[in-house]
Amino acid sequence: MTTPANTSVQTLSALIQHMPKAELHIHIEGSLEPELIFALAQRNGVSLPYADVAALRSAYAFTNLQSFLDLYYAGASVLLHEADFYDMAWGYFERAAADHVVRAELFFDPQTHTARGVPMGVVIEGLHRACQDAQTKLGISADLILCFLRHLSEEEAIETLQAALPWRDRFIGVGLDSSEVGHPPEKFARVFAQARALGLHVVAHAGEEGPPAYIWSALDVLQVERIDHGVQAIHDPALMQRLAQSRVPLTVCPLSNLKLCVFGRLEDHNLKHMLDAGLCVTINSDDPAYFGGYLNDNYRHTFAALNLNAQHAKTLAANSIQASFANDADKQQWLRELDACFAAA
Repeated sequence: MTTPANTSVQTLSALIQHMPKAELHIHIEGSLEPELIFALAQRNGVSLPYADVAALRSAYAFTNLQSFLDLYYAGASVLLHEADFYDMAWGYFERAAADHVVRAELFFDPQTHTARGVPMGVVIEGLHRACQDAQTKLGISADLILCFLRHLSEEEAIETLQAALPWRDRFIGVGLDSSEVGHPPEKFARVFAQARALGLHVVAHAGEEGPPAYIWSALDVLQVERIDHGVQAIHDPALMQRLAQSRVPLTVCPLSNLKLCVFGRLEDHNLKHMLDAGLCVTINSDDPAYFGGYLNDNYRHTFAALNLNAQHAKTLAANSIQASFANDADKQQWLRELDACFAAA
């Protein structure tokens, strides 16, 4: 079935709203809305350096990745108990359900919490319980991916992986996030080898602010199954060819790229160029509470800025489903639902 490129704006918006899709690049701590930050601060007796929600929101003017991370870690300070992690994840899942997300693979940063004295089990069990409820109450298939903070040492990452192993059945993979520049993927070669030996999926942030060489390293040294971001690949024709041929998915986050000044304007984003080059691109929200929108917001703003059409929408949604770590039966069911959605348009 071929979807016409000249679908009306209203029809395209409705397709984006209702089509089944997966979200593969969402930092659950980055879904912590200011209202919930203040509610949890009050519940847990945590003092915040902001007078109110409006003052906190006004601080969301970032010049680069690090300026965002400084605020991100401050917001996470209110997360202390299992119920806090549950409430944070549940808030995300309710928004994801409204966006017709059928599969969500949530990144979480245990080192952000264990460094504050929060036990590993508190973090994982709170998030896992929310994932279970997302399936039973909202029909969202959800799993967790444990991320290592790349500005810390590999030894600390190895210790984190070992500390998480009692909850091995609660997460499906590992990732690599935080400050990219100056922390190449090969810094974490040993811990990723250990994760692969445990049968965990492996993904890594590469080529957001870092050079194309970081993407090569993530592929060749860490042997990742997906590249998170990857927008700098555009500067390396050989890498672009490799990504197109291998169909290694890129979990691109347009509003994040705009907010962190990776691109000056959303109209300058290279997502369409990568799609046209045959890369397996997906759209995701990254840290939606900080970057101005959840998944469908990213779709709508990007489609308007880049003049994308219904065929692009179907391709991006299908890419997200196929690139997920869900089981094949679920993937086939969602792809059939996607076909039905566009056939009815």
